[in-house]
Amino acid sequence: MADWHKCCLGDLAEIYDGPHATPVKADTGPIFLGISNLVNGRIDLSDCEHLSEEDFRRWTRRVTPHTGDVVFSYETRLGEAAFVPEGLRCCLGRRMGLLRARRDRIDSRFLLYAYLGPEFQQTLQSRTVHGSTVDRIPLIDMPEFPICIPSSLDEQRAIAHILGTLDDKIELNRRMNETLETMARAIFKSWFVDFDPVHAKAEGRQPFGMDAVTAALFPNSFEDSALGKIPKRWRIVGLPDQIDFLEGPGLRHWQYSDAGMKFLNIRCIVDGDLDVSSANQISMDEFDETYTHFALREDDIVISTSGTLGRLAIVRSDHLPIMLNTSIIRMRGRESVGLAYVWAFLQSSYFLEEMFALAAGSVQLNFGPMHLKKIKVLLPPEPVLASFERLVQPLVRRVLHNRQEFSKLSAIRDTLLATPISGQITLSDAERVIQRTLS
Repeated sequence: MADWHKCCLGDLAEIYDGPHATPVKADTGPIFLGISNLVNGRIDLSDCEHLSEEDFRRWTRRVTPHTGDVVFSYETRLGEAAFVPEGLRCCLGRRMGLLRARRDRIDSRFLLYAYLGPEFQQTLQSRTVHGSTVDRIPLIDMPEFPICIPSSLDEQRAIAHILGTLDDKIELNRRMNETLETMARAIFKSWFVDFDPVHAKAEGRQPFGMDAVTAALFPNSFEDSALGKIPKRWRIVGLPDQIDFLEGPGLRHWQYSDAGMKFLNIRCIVDGDLDVSSANQISMDEFDETYTHFALREDDIVISTSGTLGRLAIVRSDHLPIMLNTSIIRMRGRESVGLAYVWAFLQSSYFLEEMFALAAGSVQLNFGPMHLKKIKVLLPPEPVLASFERLVQPLVRRVLHNRQEFSKLSAIRDTLLATPISGQITLSDAERVIQRTLS
């Protein structure tokens, strides 16, 4: 490894504290940056707050975040940090700090990755002050925190470029999936909730964006049902008639080891995907003797039914072999009911409202098979379902492909973050590793 050395964080960056209060929020204006906006090394503005120009001037008297600054959380969510992107007008919220790189000592982007790396994360953990309500990093001591960096700025920039390229690929992948999932849910809502094609035909119009063959599958009128007005000749059935489901067994004997059958629990369902790396295991003998019925297969949908209800993921081939455990129910469409329809239905406002209305528990909500059996659902004719699958399932398949790629890219990024990379590793080297991993 090239010339790396330890130094004090305060020698590499100026450290600023944010205001210790909260301004009145506004509908528009500069961003009020909170710790919830720090997600996996990036600033996520999908849910953000604003403040007025007048308050912005007051809240930035101490420091105004600039492009290239590193913002971080020093209370709760410790260890989270992100790079301020170009063009973002923001102020620091409560519990937020800022690092401004001394450009003659450290590359600003490398500063972020050094902060996120496992060695400095361990330093943060060891220096954390544990309070009665929240844990915090003592900012007054932070300039003395040790951090390891290459002496060469060129080497720092090379490492930051490699990791930044991976981060950009991951972010592009994430945004693409957001778009694909939004499209899939919108089509489901249009066809099976708002009944847009039926309304159009009832008004003598061609359904918007729909070819004549698909439009011919929809009726031009409605009829009454137990769920209100529905398209004529469509049916209302019990959810078990449409979806096969199975609740996990509630395993009592399990082990921490590398051998055995992994089983899912709620913490394995993360951001619409499965993280099986955190799954525990039972012995293969116990699985073969008692639990083979609970083995999952590709395209099964799993959903959490205790605590945080409704967390959902689709099982991919690279997740297997794995089985169910308690507080998770496995869903499979019956006969003509395909993956895309079940996936979209389980995220629909109707299903989620029914789930929360039926869930029981004074301390923690629980939902199970007896509740699913009470839910009535709309069953469109088979040709309509088949047409929906032809249109939407490719979108869902692309989402699954992107999630698998995202998982591999994240693993590469985490490996590189955990390794003291030298300047001998170039961008082309990293891209060759990425291509081998994704092939």
